Amino acid sequence: MLNIQDATLTFNEGTLDEKNALQQVDLQLDKGDFVTVIGSNGAGKSTLMNIISGTLKPDVGSITVADQDVTMLPEYKRSQYIGRVFQDPVAGTAPSMTIEENLAMAYARNKKRTLKKGVSKSRKSLFKEHLETLQLGLENRLNAQVGLLSGGERQALSLLMATFTEPNILLLDEHTAALDPSRAELITNITKQVVEQFDLTTLMVTHNMQQALDLGNRLIMMDKGQIILEVSGEKKKELTIEQLLHEFQRIRGKQMANDRAVLG
Repeated sequence: MLNIQDATLTFNEGTLDEKNALQQVDLQLDKGDFVTVIGSNGAGKSTLMNIISGTLKPDVGSITVADQDVTMLPEYKRSQYIGRVFQDPVAGTAPSMTIEENLAMAYARNKKRTLKKGVSKSRKSLFKEHLETLQLGLENRLNAQVGLLSGGERQALSLLMATFTEPNILLLDEHTAALDPSRAELITNITKQVVEQFDLTTLMVTHNMQQALDLGNRLIMMDKGQIILEVSGEKKKELTIEQLLHEFQRIRGKQMANDRAVLG
């Protein structure tokens, strides 16, 4: 479903600020894989997300989604294949538009554009049906302005908008990091539910190691633009945070950056 080969990207090449953001990264996701990505700040996690979504293009390498080479496609053309939820709840929605209007935009992402009315009666029914799965009462607030929703409600809506057209790849870019613990737990539970319901192929970046261990069937660890560790299946289920930190030290010969966000 996703195939990244030899992806390399250097920022500020030839200057004193040169940084190897990605170094010959190879990554394959099969249909239904749910891969969590961990690493310290600057490890290359968000850069990896950005080359998949089309925000950035690699200097070298190729990216294939659903057997389509998207390496040179701009971000707006890749959106028919890819759904993405960002850390900031504001980033995934249009605040001045209603819930209904936001959902209509998301629904049209992989559809042919027509002059038909944006929100038909049948489409409203579909939106309500999907909103009900969030169990937040948003199905009764279709005409509410999105900018008036709480952060958790807005992130739940962003997640729904990114997934209900069943994209080939779902990118979750630290999508619970900006929320308080109770809302983060809510969004995590909704994420598990939606990914399982639609059997979505998912790549999730997180600073929370416990979350990375609890979710998905595969885990990768990044450092300095490289994938330095990958675990899956039963081995992943048995891993602890302490073992992950030990693995990083064994591979790199140093401790992982000891910040609370990583260990939380």
